[in-house]
Amino acid sequence: MAKMYIKRDDRVVVISGKDKGKKGKVLVAEPKTGRIVVEKVNVVTKHEKPRGQNKPGGIVHQEAPIYASKVMLVCGKCGQPTRIAFTLLDNGSKVRVCKKCGETFDK
Repeated sequence: MAKMYIKRDDRVVVISGKDKGKKGKVLVAEPKTGRIVVEKVNVVTKHEKPRGQNKPGGIVHQEAPIYASKVMLVCGKCGQPTRIAFTLLDNGSKVRVCKKCGETFDK
């Protein structure tokens, strides 16, 4: 599996598939499988069975995972979908950087 450069709470835009063009925040990142869960993207319908009084059954809509290669990170400064570069800071830490405007993603 290729290395995944997207982390939880990143803003991303879907670049292919049925939800192409949708933007959202990453809720879950699974680097071992290369999948992510994005809010309001790849929403599936799930039929749930009642599990006691506090968990009624019914039809539930929830987000399903998609491959991380189907999304691009959105820069907070320029607002454009961008590829990611890496740079070393003076203190020796490695951070993700927008290739378009040079803004860092990691604090």
